[in-house]
Amino acid sequence: MKHLAVILTTGLIVLIGIGARFAIGNVYSEAEATNLIQSLTQTGLYLGSAIAGASATTLALMLTLLGLTNQTKTDFDSDVYRSISQVAWLSTISLVGAVILLLMLVLPVGEFDQMPDGWYRLMYELVFALTVFVCALLTATVVRLFMTIRHVISQVTPGDEV
Repeated sequence: MKHLAVILTTGLIVLIGIGARFAIGNVYSEAEATNLIQSLTQTGLYLGSAIAGASATTLALMLTLLGLTNQTKTDFDSDVYRSISQVAWLSTISLVGAVILLLMLVLPVGEFDQMPDGWYRLMYELVFALTVFVCALLTATVVRLFMTIRHVISQVTPGDEV
């Protein structure tokens, strides 16, 4: 059940991304691809920066949460530590994906004569797919983080389960 929520939300983001890609249609020329890349660049830079910042912050908070779980008088089961590890893993992959996205977005885009045929189409597809991928990872991280926090709260809260 825990993994189902992560899979469903990640799948939803991927489906939205695929739907957006089909709504845009096929890129028919290098000029259209460069225009699409330029339109992706501005929002992609903000999105990539935000995801990198959120991922780095989440990693730091998971380290803090790990320290707190070790200092409390509550005996946490292995699921709590596994959840913290999974959030940290998702955050790390999100951070790396966001950095790669940012690096791809700073490549110069223009109609250069020396570029191989299909370069801009391939670049557009990669940037778009990576944008969807890091959005899906961020969503998976947030859902997994929420489930981890609920699990920790349920073990430290006396009385009824949260």
